[in-house]
Amino acid sequence: MPNLLFLVHRMPYPPDKGDKVRSYHLLKHLAARHRVFLGTFMDDPADAVHIDRLRALCAGLHVSRLHPRRARMASLAGLATGAPLTLHYYRDRALQRWVDDTLATESIDQAIVFSSSMAQYAEQRPGLPLLVDFVDVDSAKWAEYAGHHRAPMSWLYRREGQKLLAYEAAVASRAQCSFFATAKEVELFRSLAPASAERVHALGNGVDADYFSYEGNRASPFLDGEAPLVFTGAMDYWPNVDAVTWFAAEVLPRLRQQRPNLRLHIVGRSPTSAVRALACEAVVVTGTVPDVRPYLQHAAVVVAPLRLARGVQNKILEAMAMERPVVAATPCVEVLDAQDGGEIMSASEPSDYVRCIDMLLRAPDRAAAMGVAGRIRVQTSYAWAAQLARLDPHLARHNPAPAPAQPEAATASLA
Repeated sequence: MPNLLFLVHRMPYPPDKGDKVRSYHLLKHLAARHRVFLGTFMDDPADAVHIDRLRALCAGLHVSRLHPRRARMASLAGLATGAPLTLHYYRDRALQRWVDDTLATESIDQAIVFSSSMAQYAEQRPGLPLLVDFVDVDSAKWAEYAGHHRAPMSWLYRREGQKLLAYEAAVASRAQCSFFATAKEVELFRSLAPASAERVHALGNGVDADYFSYEGNRASPFLDGEAPLVFTGAMDYWPNVDAVTWFAAEVLPRLRQQRPNLRLHIVGRSPTSAVRALACEAVVVTGTVPDVRPYLQHAAVVVAPLRLARGVQNKILEAMAMERPVVAATPCVEVLDAQDGGEIMSASEPSDYVRCIDMLLRAPDRAAAMGVAGRIRVQTSYAWAAQLARLDPHLARHNPAPAPAQPEAATASLA
């Protein structure tokens, strides 16, 4: 059974935000046929209770505690070294020692890196076969952020975009193969780093349609008589913050002129002060909830007005799997294998959102039909097994005599 080193920038459990959903399902897929040695960061101390769940999937595990404020300060060292700030943000001596020890003591056949920031830990072994799941072109994200901020942050974001692109290109040139979540991101990266174009491919996101499914006895979290709009996501992620603040200011007041019972529910962990400030009669900010499914199942419409997000959004796939009508930003819909107007609806301007949401509220039969069609679409096109099977031809394949399974002896550390 081949040995894999899997390096992930955020602990892939619980799968409660977009990147963690993808990395968790990738970990499960790898662990089914490989011995996986996982090195990762924990940026939320509440996740510590889930370490045993990860340990059960791994032959070896190291979790380094990441303190976001300290990491932000440490990242500024990149200004002196000329490196991307992202690399210093995720630089940790304990994790590097664990990686070095693992490479020295275990027969590692291949390294899989989740996000470019983790490639730095495999650089000391240039002959080690390497696969990289970039997910999105993060350098383009930083460059896009620059256009939405004033100096000095615009300069800092623009610099990060330039420095990170150079690093992404170097990592891709070193890797056997690199992956992005959509064909559009693949096309973009190939144009930015043409030297690696032939080794860059799409590896789409998926959804667990068995978990995200309608249940008749699931109680509604909403008040009687209200028409709930729902947005889900980690609410300390700036594209999500931008989305809800923009929607609450530009779209919701227009909708409530005709429908005063309409209320926006912002459902997700770690809401920033800007998000918490939105709370009022028309907006509910829940913070962390034990289960997002009741909010999705009983939503009148799920909205995803993401103006800055990249790639396939798990929040959209989950809402579609729950048979809910979804109105999402046009770029988010364009990357989906889904029929605009039949399985999902796209919008760009505030008037588009008002028109689409109002139409769905006025035509509940059409909204229900769209929800059913959306679930069929994700079951057909976005099963995790089918998506991750595209990775299999690139994984280590030689098969020495398998070692007996001894999960109780699996090495683990927590720094």
